[in-house]
Formats: sequence, structure tokens, C-alpha cells
Amino acid sequence: MQPTRERVSAPVLLVCAGLGLVAGALAKAADESGLRWAADLGSYPAVWVLAVALLGRPAPTVRAAATRAAVFFAAMSLAYYGWAALVLGFGWNRLLVAWLLLSATAVPAVSAAAQWATRRPGPRPGALLAGTAGIVLAGGAVLGDAGAHPVQAVADVAVAGVLAAVLPRHGRTRLWALVLLVPATWLAGRGLDVLAALLG
Repeated sequence: MQPTRERVSAPVLLVCAGLGLVAGALAKAADESGLRWAADLGSYPAVWVLAVALLGRPAPTVRAAATRAAVFFAAMSLAYYGWAALVLGFGWNRLLVAWLLLSATAVPAVSAAAQWATRRPGPRPGALLAGTAGIVLAGGAVLGDAGAHPVQAVADVAVAGVLAAVLPRHGRTRLWALVLLVPATWLAGRGLDVLAALLG
């Protein structure tokens, strides 16, 4: 039975890689479009956290969720920085290494958490989903400068709502995720500050 599962997962991973390549190219195109709202959508974490959670939720196992997200995000990072270097002539950016490290660590962890938490009731799953939504709010425009980035602020709130209130399969999990959203956002903000310091 296990070999069958492995054979079936290979096409899924190829699809994840393909989606990542397309997403990375689109994100770089948005950056260069001159449209602030489009650049924001590609630069702020909301769309990427949502993508990683959506990859994780239907995965049959936590390991499958982590693998799918890691492949997607690594391909996205390569496409983004590869397009900048090879097509736009910007040269290779050292931040690619940092994003590939995130693809192997934090990104699969978020996807695995989404896979596990959306299927279970109670405070622990709710806390995990609140933390995921907190990353979106703490790293987005809502707590920054919503007036200057109104489209992104709306996207941040919408994505946080999906993560906390739509993806969970149990009402108790939704309730806990919403109750814990404010403290989770504060904690996520502190974590993102540390990450920014490391990347800076």
C-alpha cells in the first residue's frame, strides 16, 4: 500500500512545483508592474500563507502537507529570483538562500499545522490556526499603514478570516482561533521582527 501512495504523490508534487513556478513569476511581474496594490499582494505574507495552508488542508498526512508546501515555496522562490536575475538582469540576490531555508523549515511547518489543526476540535488546533492568521495580520498592512495599502489591508483581513473561521472543520476550533487571534497576532509580530533582523 505504501508504494502506491508514493507513486500517487509524485504527480501532486510536480503540480505543486509547477504552481510555485507560476506563482513566483507572477509575483515578480507584480513587483515590476508599477501597481502598488499588485506589488503588495506579492510582497506581503497573506497570499503566501493562504497558499501554504490551502496546500496543507487537503493533504492526506502531515508529512504530505509539509512536502507539498516545501516544494511549492522552493519553486516559487527560485522562479521569483530567477526571473529577476535571468530575465530582468538584476543578478542573483542572496535573499534566495534565506527563502529556500524558509521553504525547508517554517513553510512546511505552517502547512503541516494547517493539515493537523483543521481536522481537530479544541484549543490547541485553534491556537495553531490563530497563529497562522496572526502571521498574516502582523506582517501585513492592517497593523502597518492600512491607509496607504487599502487593498492589502482588505486582503489581510479576508485571509485571516479564512484561516481562522473557514478552514477549520469544527466549530470549537473556529471559536478558539478567533478568541486567540489578538494574542497570536502579537506573538507573530515579535517573531517576524526577529526574522526581519536575521534577514536584514
